[in-house]
Amino acid sequence: MPRPQSPFHRVLPALVALTVVPLARATPAAAQTIEAEVRALLEDPRVEAAFRHIVEHDAETMRDLVTLTEIPAPPFKEAERGQAFLARLRQIGVDSAWVDEEGNVLGLRRGTGGSGRTVVVSGHLDTVFPEGTDVTVKMRGDTLFAPGVGDDTRGLATVLAVLRAMNAVDLSTEADILFVGTVGEEGLGDLRGVKHLFREGGPRIDAFISVDGISDRRVTHEGLGSHRYRVTVKGPGGHSWGAFGLANPAHALGRAITYFDVAADAFTRSGPRTSYNVGVLEGGTSVNSIPFEVSMLVDMRSESQEALVRLDSIFQRVMRRAVEEANEARRHGDPLTLEVEMIGNRPSGEVAADHPFVQRAVAATRLLGLEPQLGRSSTDSNIPISKGIPAVTLGGGGVGGGAHSPDEWFLNENGPRGIQRVLLVLVAEAGLAPVG
Repeated sequence: MPRPQSPFHRVLPALVALTVVPLARATPAAAQTIEAEVRALLEDPRVEAAFRHIVEHDAETMRDLVTLTEIPAPPFKEAERGQAFLARLRQIGVDSAWVDEEGNVLGLRRGTGGSGRTVVVSGHLDTVFPEGTDVTVKMRGDTLFAPGVGDDTRGLATVLAVLRAMNAVDLSTEADILFVGTVGEEGLGDLRGVKHLFREGGPRIDAFISVDGISDRRVTHEGLGSHRYRVTVKGPGGHSWGAFGLANPAHALGRAITYFDVAADAFTRSGPRTSYNVGVLEGGTSVNSIPFEVSMLVDMRSESQEALVRLDSIFQRVMRRAVEEANEARRHGDPLTLEVEMIGNRPSGEVAADHPFVQRAVAATRLLGLEPQLGRSSTDSNIPISKGIPAVTLGGGGVGGGAHSPDEWFLNENGPRGIQRVLLVLVAEAGLAPVG
């Protein structure tokens, strides 16, 4: 039977906000030293055996992918998928496994203790899709179609495959490793899971690998920061004819959007790349009613934390100005009120391209015959990066597209290679324990 045509023409980045930047290099001597270290790992019999195991047990990884994809995990309702992920961690084998207060699932695989360090490798449990979405995996030819199959169920399946391979060949590391499924990575989840993971008094974490999406070339070492707000304008409301002259929340909100668009457009035309968006408008009861309440959701992003704060200041100022002017223009009635609620705060930041952790990921990518692409995105790695803890986001391998859409798809084209890269970067950072 001829192989069905794969939808390569529709390939979309699984990390939708990714910005690829030119590949910076460490000093030649440092880069060569790191590459030699990673090459030695790649040639170690235990790593070679783990690589073979990943290929030979790829069908098991694909079963994990399908099974976990078909467990709904809408925002703030990841518990069922989390329990399935926890059961798999325990079945494969970890020293201990648990669910923390925020809903993150953690499995600890102890190292030899030689370094006293802890490295995390994680995928996120949640999807962007609301409750009731059909998440049944449909097979068309050799391609899987289902919401969330790549972002980020592929990440979860990769984390499990890495653990399975390490256990199968008795591959020990010096550092402890935490295998994690985080909650709240998407949208209004606002990275709540990884924020809890890195809370004051949380577990020791010295380096962090997020497995998000599919690309086996990208090394995301820069965090794209964002501020998100819900803006609500309230007033007395009334009949469009009989109460005409009351301050109108919809008119005030429209004025606010115009002021913000004009000011933000001017601000974002120079300096670090920065964006803004009004994504949702809500409110009103009928065409002939003055609304008593209207609201909008606003998203602002920037490569620069300073630029993000400055744009936020512009936003706050014009929101107040619009409502004040609407109140001054009213003919009678009570004034409007303004509520500006922050519903998302993701910090910007970066790990230097010549940092040893980033260079290990670069070397691993090259040694697998791929050209690495350094980039920026908004992922779980934003939080450790903002705290000065080295972190990278890697894909779990394969080919896919349509992320965040009902038509998301995944093709297991060179899928094991992405898993192998994650394992190699993890072992390079955690340290391969000496034999015996």
